[in-house]
Amino acid sequence: MGKLFKNMAPYWKTVVVVFCLLVVQAYCDLALPQYTSDIIDVGIINGGVEHVLPQKITEESYRMVTMLMNEEEKNAWENSYEKTDGLYSLKELSDEELGDLDDKLLVPMVLAYEIHENMEAAGAETGMPEEIPYEQMGEMIEQARGSVEGMVETTGKSTVKSMALQYTALCNREAGLDGDAMQISYLIRSGLKMLGIALLMGAVTVLVGLLASRVGAGVGRDLREKVFGKVIRFSNAEIDKFSTASLITRSTNDIQQVQMVSTMLLRMVLFAPIMGVGGIIKVIGTGAGMGWVIALAVIVLIGFVMLLVSVTMPKFKVMQTLVDRVNLVSREILTGLSVIRAFGREKREEERFDEANKELTKTQLFTNRMMSVMMPGMMIIMNGTAILITWVAAKKIDMGTIQVGAMTAFITYAMQIVMSFLMLTMMSIMLPRAGVAADRIDEVLKTESTIEDKEDAKDFEIKSGVVRYDHVYFAYPNAREDVLSDIDFVAKPGEVTAIIGSTGCGKSTLVNLLPRFYDVRKGAITIDGTDIRDMRMKDLRENIGFVPQKGVLFSGTIASNLRFGKHDASEEEIKEAAEIAQAMEFIEEKKERFDSPIAQGGSNVSGGQKQRLAIARAIVKRPRILVFDDSFSALDMKTDAVLRKALMEKVKDSTLLIVAQRISTIIHADRILVLDEGRIVGMGTHEELLKNCEVYEQIARSQLSAKELGLEEKEA
Repeated sequence: MGKLFKNMAPYWKTVVVVFCLLVVQAYCDLALPQYTSDIIDVGIINGGVEHVLPQKITEESYRMVTMLMNEEEKNAWENSYEKTDGLYSLKELSDEELGDLDDKLLVPMVLAYEIHENMEAAGAETGMPEEIPYEQMGEMIEQARGSVEGMVETTGKSTVKSMALQYTALCNREAGLDGDAMQISYLIRSGLKMLGIALLMGAVTVLVGLLASRVGAGVGRDLREKVFGKVIRFSNAEIDKFSTASLITRSTNDIQQVQMVSTMLLRMVLFAPIMGVGGIIKVIGTGAGMGWVIALAVIVLIGFVMLLVSVTMPKFKVMQTLVDRVNLVSREILTGLSVIRAFGREKREEERFDEANKELTKTQLFTNRMMSVMMPGMMIIMNGTAILITWVAAKKIDMGTIQVGAMTAFITYAMQIVMSFLMLTMMSIMLPRAGVAADRIDEVLKTESTIEDKEDAKDFEIKSGVVRYDHVYFAYPNAREDVLSDIDFVAKPGEVTAIIGSTGCGKSTLVNLLPRFYDVRKGAITIDGTDIRDMRMKDLRENIGFVPQKGVLFSGTIASNLRFGKHDASEEEIKEAAEIAQAMEFIEEKKERFDSPIAQGGSNVSGGQKQRLAIARAIVKRPRILVFDDSFSALDMKTDAVLRKALMEKVKDSTLLIVAQRISTIIHADRILVLDEGRIVGMGTHEELLKNCEVYEQIARSQLSAKELGLEEKEA
């Protein structure tokens, strides 16, 4: 949870705005049930009369109500009216003042209503009988007031006020006011207010959705930038640790989970508490005395959700690992599709993918089934709550303690409170899954590359390009044994230093140490006498033209690939590099020449063409050091020979390191290193090694005849 909110920290201003808007949204949402209650209780039952003071009252009724009041009530009553044309009209008072008068004058107005009802039942005229002595009448009023005050305490103000409002409506009609018009006017006003609140709430909801989505999208964008920036700086050791498939999943699926939940955090997690607290305040305000029903519903709801969460949460944690596995299998199959077809392994690979896919599907089905149980279960709890409220409220309505509108409002508030807890519990299911994704992303972001620039690293300009491996030892991370041991040699500018040996002897590992794909365990690699670990990697790699064992091209054009290491290279420079790499032959055959498209991974060119373009790309940089890691293996002998000849002529000032499998590729090298099980077992020219290095001689004899080597056949 903390990590999710931490990702939103840069957008705190927007989050504050969203919070304020959610308060407005909750206020509107919570206001509507009260309007519904008022429409039922005031607009329909009480004829649109809101306050106990009549708008107009006849002089006779005015005097009768006055007689039922104490001195304080009389003062308030008389100060509220002015007499015009034989009628008493209510002065212009604020809603707050009218509300205070409702409480203050409730008892005498209810008392007037009861007197009127009793006289109506007895068939008498409305008014106070004059033949009753004043003392006796005072005692009767006091007794009646006590009875009404007791009624207020037992049944509540809302029910008692309804009685007073009925008398108020009667007074308005007696004074000549149109009761139906007042009722319709009230209903229209209330309806328009509800419409306005609903429109405001709709606009705020849309705005909240927009801002929350922008924050979520921003969080996703920032995380993708951070993860990509981190991964691009990883050494090969970190890439191997996570695996490419897992890094892809973390950069896509995991970030998408965090982005989605970040949006929902703002829309639901912030909104739910506001609604819950507001709903509880409103429920207390109704005075219905049914808060225990909501408490029971919330407890049952939380218990139900926690039961589901405890069952499904372990599966959510496993799911991300299974997604990694599906991605890994998919990537392997798609990358090696030609090999799979060549060996007729389509069926087996389909089964392998199906196995990973079914395991993921099985887990997803389990979690989805559990989630599918959640919604019906929650609806049962919510509908059961509504039924229980109706049943309890029906008894209270029958007893006269609450009104129908109050029950309606209470049900709505109860549903809003339950829904707020429902939103929180739903998020409690989504949050752990997003938390797992956030942890996986955070693991990438917190992983420091084992190969970094030193804090005191300085700018370095390679002048001559003398490369020295000074008693270098190297072991892969977590490996027990060294891959390379005591590698010691010097490669000079204008010379070709070749490396040859059996498969797996450490040739590629040796050259991968030069651009610091890995760092040496012991010893040092220097360029012009400076340890490469003391240089900035940017300066180091800018001066190295590296052609990997497997040619890698990027989607774009031939020209964009050749300019990969030098974006401002001219047409003449890329053409010259292509000529050296013997790539012009097939480039000129293409209609668009250097603007010809290259598909992702160079899948629309052959292996030999891909290698030649990779060689040309390195040459375009004009680096001080050129490294060819078995980069001529896909070339035919003729192209290989022509390419090497052109290379020696055009880049003769550079230091050349060539890893090769074929003797013919390195036969004219100035210095040949023979590797065997990670050690140099021979060093010298071709002729020297034939004489004094048995390993080299065996490799040479396995590829060339004794005649080609200039040797006499030895006896078997």
